[in-house]
Amino acid sequence: MKKLTAMFALTGILLAGCAGGNSGNTEGSKQAGGTSQGQTEIVAVGSTALQPLVDAAQESFVQENPGYNISVQGGGSGTGLSQVDNGAVTIGNSDVFAEEEEGVDAEKLVDHKVAVVGMAPVVNKDAGVDELSKQELIDIFTGKIKNWSEVGGNDQEISVVNRASGSGTRATFEKWALDGAETIQSQEQDSSGTVKKIVSETPGSISYLALSYLDDSLQELAIDGVEPSEDAIETNDWEIWSYEHMYTQGEPEQEVKEFLDYMVSEDVQKGPVSELGYLPITDMKVERDANGEVTDAE
Repeated sequence: MKKLTAMFALTGILLAGCAGGNSGNTEGSKQAGGTSQGQTEIVAVGSTALQPLVDAAQESFVQENPGYNISVQGGGSGTGLSQVDNGAVTIGNSDVFAEEEEGVDAEKLVDHKVAVVGMAPVVNKDAGVDELSKQELIDIFTGKIKNWSEVGGNDQEISVVNRASGSGTRATFEKWALDGAETIQSQEQDSSGTVKKIVSETPGSISYLALSYLDDSLQELAIDGVEPSEDAIETNDWEIWSYEHMYTQGEPEQEVKEFLDYMVSEDVQKGPVSELGYLPITDMKVERDANGEVTDAE
């Protein structure tokens, strides 16, 4: 942690020195979780799918530890990984492994898995469907199927809403739901919250969201008879899921480690993790690595 080096002198020099020192502390704290004006500063940036969980956890953590100032921002997994990689932030939140993100030096990052998130295709309720085959889903997102009537729904043109490039949710969905197929050109949104609003209000629309964003305003879709449930995710019968990662550049300093340890504590895993629609790490019956290899959990 950085400390102010300027000592008492003339009043004008003192004020200027303090201003410069505080600015330096802020930048240092982003990377290393340093102190600024007596508080530990942590900046966590990245996945909007993980953002609600980190937001909820930091609120209770700060109540118990008032010496912390924790800022949680979105921007997508790619943004989180690139910013923690270059030292601009303390923590990079991501839905994907750092090894999967081009241009990121995964070897210098340390992975802290804090939860599992399931994802599901979602449609506007007026579409008139609640299940698709995997091939039908692929054909919709690649533009081969253009009307919901082609898959047993209402006579309504399909409008695809995609996530922006760099979104971990998009990367996970394309890999596990679409078998890597290239989607059609369509509107793209950075925020899960914005996607939810658009799909709920736009007839014929389809997109995909983390289960933590689902509610009665949307219709989630079963795929080949399998519904996006916690039980199906735990056994990998529902394959559209990912770990929620909180990456640090190297091993975190003690103050940052305390917050990361809190994220995997029973209070959080059995509290906000479950309440917000995520799955506790300890509930998974399988493990999946960066190459997609699935093994039984130890």
